[in-house]
Amino acid sequence: MSDASMLRAPAEVKYAEELEWLESVDDGPKPFSWRLSPRMVRLFILGSERADGLDREISQKWFGDRSFVERSIVTLASDRGLLLIGDPGTGKSWLAELLSAAICRNSTLVVQGTAGTTEDHIKYSWNVSMVIAKGQSRESMIPSPIMTAMERGVIGRFEELTRSTSDVQDALISILSEKYVSIPELDDDNIVFAQPGFSIIATANSRDRGVNDLSSALKRRFNFVRIPVVTNKRSEAEIVRFRTSELLRRHRIELEVPPTLLDILLQSFADLRTASAAATSDDDKLESALSTAEQIGVLEDAILHSQFFGDQVLGARTLAGSLVGSLARRSPEDLAILNKFWHGVVEPRSKEDKDGGWQDFLEGGREAIETLS
Repeated sequence: MSDASMLRAPAEVKYAEELEWLESVDDGPKPFSWRLSPRMVRLFILGSERADGLDREISQKWFGDRSFVERSIVTLASDRGLLLIGDPGTGKSWLAELLSAAICRNSTLVVQGTAGTTEDHIKYSWNVSMVIAKGQSRESMIPSPIMTAMERGVIGRFEELTRSTSDVQDALISILSEKYVSIPELDDDNIVFAQPGFSIIATANSRDRGVNDLSSALKRRFNFVRIPVVTNKRSEAEIVRFRTSELLRRHRIELEVPPTLLDILLQSFADLRTASAAATSDDDKLESALSTAEQIGVLEDAILHSQFFGDQVLGARTLAGSLVGSLARRSPEDLAILNKFWHGVVEPRSKEDKDGGWQDFLEGGREAIETLS
């Protein structure tokens, strides 16, 4: 199936040609049944440099400290579980997807952790109609994505681990420790052993602490890699540009994002984070995490609005309206915070920079706040 036929293609489909080429020139040692060597996995994720001596350029797909990527790769090469933990929007899931795509060319064996996730979701369940007709057998068993990953010797992913209950987490302990799953309902062929190359990449939001904390036993089965919030303005700008260019290609939109508007967006989020850090109570903080992912969402909303309902030129007024609309989740609390921000921060900036877009941004935000109030 082609990239164009999917609403969102997984990384192994989106970058299939690049992965095939890297595999063809990769002469490094590969752990287990890995498709790429650790060096090439890192190169696929972080992009190539001239010193790598490749005949083609490999684009950077994840923006962050290379040590986080290297530690993640080393963990998976040791067959230990990998836990990527950090605030919402820090790129944990995207890094997990890229690692899975590079290592085993399959990032879709995913369990989504929620309060409703059960032990069946990480082990197996049954096809009821087949059980009634023929009884319980391996044929009538429905393996979970994790069990499928075990049988194939590939990477299984577990999103939002701390949102799942303790029973589910306890079931994961035996899988990570023993590397097999017993099927007591069957008399024969009742154990599924993990094949070499199997591992689990889990993600957890640091803001979920206290929801379903991990037990000490489960923590010991994972190597932790903490992904910090991107605070470097240059790195954040690169992430936003990268994601925006993907958005424009996917929607086949020919629209330029003026650098001045990108600067306004980045500066506004930086100022909002500063205000949030200085707030003395949760009532004075926006409900939004103010992550890089949310910046991308604001920009996406503004681009699509400009394309479909504007003059196909992204303007500061539209950007301001998208920012207010995206971040004002609680009414009237968030609107009051944004109104204070617009008066105390945006207005002074507009007076200092009348021709740079801040004046239109000021007016667009005021209009959006008034409309929503």
